[in-house]
Amino acid sequence: MPGPAEKATEQDRRDLLVTVARELAETEGWAGVTTRRLAERTEIDMGDIYRHFADLEALIAAVAVCAFADLAADLAEAHAETAGSPEGVWPAVATAYLDFAYTNPEVYDAMLALTPDLALGVDGVPAAPRAVFAELRAALTPLAEGRDPDTLAEVGWSLLHGVVMLTRGGRLRPEGQEDREALIAQRLLRWP
Repeated sequence: MPGPAEKATEQDRRDLLVTVARELAETEGWAGVTTRRLAERTEIDMGDIYRHFADLEALIAAVAVCAFADLAADLAEAHAETAGSPEGVWPAVATAYLDFAYTNPEVYDAMLALTPDLALGVDGVPAAPRAVFAELRAALTPLAEGRDPDTLAEVGWSLLHGVVMLTRGGRLRPEGQEDREALIAQRLLRWP
């Protein structure tokens, strides 16, 4: 009887590889994501894995793009849940961003540390990273007060990313975590 990978389409196999790589990375770190482990977990031949992804960097980039899409969806959902309260949009979006980053640390690293080609302003960046920026921009535009919304979104993203990385790196006081996040979400970039 054929295994699940044998019945799958090419796109299904690619999606399965991305999903399994993401799961392995979150449980064991990116060092645990090897072609052999992927082949065992997905029942996809190692040669076929290389047909989908030339190397580990290509697989990490695919995981990152998928994760950017997930983050954009989380941010859009947070925004939609506060539609009746414009002053609550940025705090909700900031919280959703931080929740995603802390819940998915290895995937977050793939998105923002391991894939420099996914930077805004680089030609050919997939839609998913741009969608995250668009959601941050939409949340911050009402707070712009004459300032450039793109620059404000870049600063907002930088603040969120910085607190995530410094917190994860153990560089900040643990007891100040809630205060830092409240300051970013509710006081620094607040409703006019």
